[in-house]
Amino acid sequence: MPVHHRHRNPPIGPEHDPQAALSIHDVTVAYHRRPVLWDLDLDIPRGVLAAVVGPNGAGKSTMIKACLDLVPRVSGSIRLLGDELAAVQGRIGYVPQRETVDWDFPVSALDVVCMGLYRKIGWFRSVRRRHRNAAMEALDRVGLADFAGRQISRLSGGQQQRVFLARALVQEADLYFMDEPFASVDAATEEAILEVLRSLRDAGRTVIVVHHDLQTTRDYFDWLVLLNTRLVAAGSIEETWTPENLRATYGGRLTLLEAAGWAMGTAGSGQRRS
Repeated sequence: MPVHHRHRNPPIGPEHDPQAALSIHDVTVAYHRRPVLWDLDLDIPRGVLAAVVGPNGAGKSTMIKACLDLVPRVSGSIRLLGDELAAVQGRIGYVPQRETVDWDFPVSALDVVCMGLYRKIGWFRSVRRRHRNAAMEALDRVGLADFAGRQISRLSGGQQQRVFLARALVQEADLYFMDEPFASVDAATEEAILEVLRSLRDAGRTVIVVHHDLQTTRDYFDWLVLLNTRLVAAGSIEETWTPENLRATYGGRLTLLEAAGWAMGTAGSGQRRS
């Protein structure tokens, strides 16, 4: 999905790490004059698998879109990989929410993955064999090599999500943003996506994921951003995953089931996550 640069950032403050994968400084985003993100300020280091977690309407997807200049900001500065978006666009990958995509567009799974290579190929230039081979390898990584020729509209929701993940993979980005990649997928697809995300992290890439399931957050991720219009907390899972922070994020909406999930995660915290 193309990302358009809207404006130049003002200088980011010295309190931010210049080596961070993502630095957000005092960012506010408002829809119809109602703040959706308010004075957001945080760094996410390189080489982590980070979850952005919070209740519905907390601004999680808006945070990603603000980083990619897909929504206008009222104020604030953002740096990706130490620079402005325009300077590093070729190093950024983005997987949007599946519900925002027109799946009736008449293209095959392989065609969609090849779209991730257009920045390398050049717009209006032909897709060559080496590009298709790279796209096939990405489809194979997500377990869909046998579906390369199938129309995207004829794939299941989980398969469509895997295709979008494969499209991001062929970009060979250094920083990935993914908006609820685990939403409404079956267990096999969830495991396949998680394996790919971990392999990206283990290769030194940074992956920032909007995530909706508290039950799996502690096991899937090593970095956490807790958000509810304002930043509640950010840091390693070990430091940030606390009942106090979760209550501050969810308030009365933290259900008994979610609290039980937190307790189970704590009980198993002595086990190393893969």
